[in-house]
Amino acid sequence: MTMENPFEGKEVWFGVGSQDLYGEEALRQVAEQSAEIVDALNATGRIPVKLVLKPTLKSSDGVKAFMVEASANPNVIGVITWCHTFSPAKMWIRGLEVLTKPLLQLNTQHHFEIPWETIDMDFMNLNQAAHGDREFGYILTRLGINRKIVVGHYTDPEVAERIATWTRACAGWDASNNMKVMRWGDNMRNVAVTEGDKTEAERVFGASINTWAVNELCAAYDAVKDDQVKGIIEDYKAKYDIDPELLDARYDSLFIAAKEEAAMINMMRANGCTAGVDNFEDLGSLPQLPGVGPQRFPSEYGFGFSAEGDWKTAVLVRIGAVMGHGLDGGASLMEDYSYNFVPGREKIMGSHMLEASPSIGTIARPKLEIHPLGIGGKADPVRLVFTGAPKKDAVVVSMSDVRERFRLTMNVVDIVEPDGSLKELPCARALWVPRPNLKTSAECWLRSGASHHTCMTTSVGREAWEDFARIAGVELATIDENTTARDFERDLEISEMYHRLNNRH
Repeated sequence: MTMENPFEGKEVWFGVGSQDLYGEEALRQVAEQSAEIVDALNATGRIPVKLVLKPTLKSSDGVKAFMVEASANPNVIGVITWCHTFSPAKMWIRGLEVLTKPLLQLNTQHHFEIPWETIDMDFMNLNQAAHGDREFGYILTRLGINRKIVVGHYTDPEVAERIATWTRACAGWDASNNMKVMRWGDNMRNVAVTEGDKTEAERVFGASINTWAVNELCAAYDAVKDDQVKGIIEDYKAKYDIDPELLDARYDSLFIAAKEEAAMINMMRANGCTAGVDNFEDLGSLPQLPGVGPQRFPSEYGFGFSAEGDWKTAVLVRIGAVMGHGLDGGASLMEDYSYNFVPGREKIMGSHMLEASPSIGTIARPKLEIHPLGIGGKADPVRLVFTGAPKKDAVVVSMSDVRERFRLTMNVVDIVEPDGSLKELPCARALWVPRPNLKTSAECWLRSGASHHTCMTTSVGREAWEDFARIAGVELATIDENTTARDFERDLEISEMYHRLNNRH
């Protein structure tokens, strides 16, 4: 039970700009040096997809053909451009206007150091990326094209790392645009922030969000074969410390939990869905509120999940799971539950009644236990109990529908160990110190109108989400170590004006 590799078969095309002005010898060197750069970047092993060098772009027709082909190819998740020599920006206009894939502008050059004693005009004519990239940057800005900019020599590890982070964001965008979210039932009654415009979400994020009747899930539950349930239970035994009671007197409860997991996964796969959301107020004839199954959505299947009908957070968890694939850590539904206001030890405890995922990392091996649950009106649910492992530079990200647009709010946090055992708390949890501090973080979160449900990612941090927001063209309000409440409020006001004025639809 492992997540399918979202990078398998995917490519990022590398387009190099030049022109015919410099002659065939110069163009031959452009091609050779470009190949060296692409080969070197691929050889770092840091970038999770293959960079594919395409023939040098020398004309408006050539640029347009390149952009049309990249946009039409489902395996291409992004385009990197670099102007080796001077590439007149007008020749890029028609192509850039039809590009639909994410763009990264690489500002690099082949030589590391200026050859002080031998440099001549031939060298200058060939190696003028500092010149060509600025011409190219102008036209991108004039056309209003969002892009990531990476500056530095291609051998600098930071360059490869930043390209890698962007490619992960591209994969998240690709996953978003090919996402179907399965909703079992509707939103929790009378809750505001989990509501949202599903039609607009499909226009902005590409994710299709639809509802399937809980009766269909109940029918899928009845159809699950015992062999599949037993296979899932064996997987539980291999990965978790199971309460002995669940393997003896309460084995039926364990079997039900595994059968519910199988039903949900079977139904999602049959309908091509990669994210799901349920609601404890609408369970039909299901014996338990699903617990361990949804907890395993991100860790075992790479699926997004959220509770109480909150499809927006389910979308974020799927995106986070894809962006972080292959890295330590993962993505999970999270919810702020309680503050620790003790001076010098201020922190937030996050959890959810059942569904936080161990994909974020755990201090110890998760325990599979059964405990009563005071809501839902069903039998005691089986769930994983664990404490999130310490991790610096994690993030919690929320999506809010603020009427005419979506807003992402992100807080950079450091996950820490709890101050006590939490031995009486029968659910998964994580403790974190929010940046810059609890009071400022909480005030800004409230000011932003951000949700109480979040996606926590411990695999990718702020840069990946910044890249994703830029690709998606959505607002991102970030709370970090440099945030003040006064500046954050002002930035929200400026952002409000910008996004209203910049709304093209």
